Amino acid sequence: MKKFILSAFFIGLLASSASAQVLYKISGKDLKKPSYIIGTHHLANVGFIDSINGLNDALAATEQVCVEIAAEQMMQPENMQTVMNASTMKDGQTLTDLLSADELKRLNALLKELMGVDFSNPQVAAQMNTLKPSMLLNQLSIMLYMSKHPNDYAPNSQFDNYFQIKAKENNEPVLSLETLEFQMNLLFNGTSIERQKESLMCLVDNRAFSEMMMEEMTKAYYAQNLNGLKETMDLKMGTSCDGTPEEMKALIDDRNTDWLTKMPKIMTDKPTFFAVGAGHLPGDKGVLNLLKEAGYTIEGIK
Repeated sequence: MKKFILSAFFIGLLASSASAQVLYKISGKDLKKPSYIIGTHHLANVGFIDSINGLNDALAATEQVCVEIAAEQMMQPENMQTVMNASTMKDGQTLTDLLSADELKRLNALLKELMGVDFSNPQVAAQMNTLKPSMLLNQLSIMLYMSKHPNDYAPNSQFDNYFQIKAKENNEPVLSLETLEFQMNLLFNGTSIERQKESLMCLVDNRAFSEMMMEEMTKAYYAQNLNGLKETMDLKMGTSCDGTPEEMKALIDDRNTDWLTKMPKIMTDKPTFFAVGAGHLPGDKGVLNLLKEAGYTIEGIK
């Protein structure tokens, strides 16, 4: 464990000194006007917007915003039901049925620390017991971060949604790169319930590693160091808790490739401001390099 913490510490030092950015201009090829792409981080504070040079100019120079999936689409009643159906276990199965007595004891200990209550509370059981492990894993991750940064993360005012709000204020369309059905399948049906349970217990049993990962990823992001962010994302524990190559390919690489089949037409139609997860941008198979390989000029906004 010490090796991972020290590695992340040095990544943090590199991030603070590197010349880096999270906002890039896309030009050249057949584009009449440039488009822009920013890497977002769902744990970042909205106030970080003021630290991104050239952001307001980029928003002013574009005529639409394109994100992974539009928040307004997610909030439609029928789509909220789709999310609920996808994230809930089927055929009467529950988490307490899925977990062994010892696993439930360990999970309850973490819930008790974070929430003050656990599955022994009827209200908690009613809200959480039918969730798929991946859904509870996501909620626990956010709670862990909020326990360390109570004033830094606001679920109702997320950094990711800022650009969509600005588009709405400017009467500009908000496009989606993915469908809700695709994202729900990826998040909640892409792996077996047993594998989801394993990942949930990996968080429960390796809290220090999970917290370190979130801390260092967020530090690298605030330093606008995408390479540092990727290096942190690539840290491994050397156990079955690590994402398999197939899982990471489905989560990152395959989606990047799919986006590159859609982005050219979107940019040709109108100059576009893209906002996607920062982890999708760096690396040989990252969106920035794929855009370069497709013939576009990519320039960091410093």
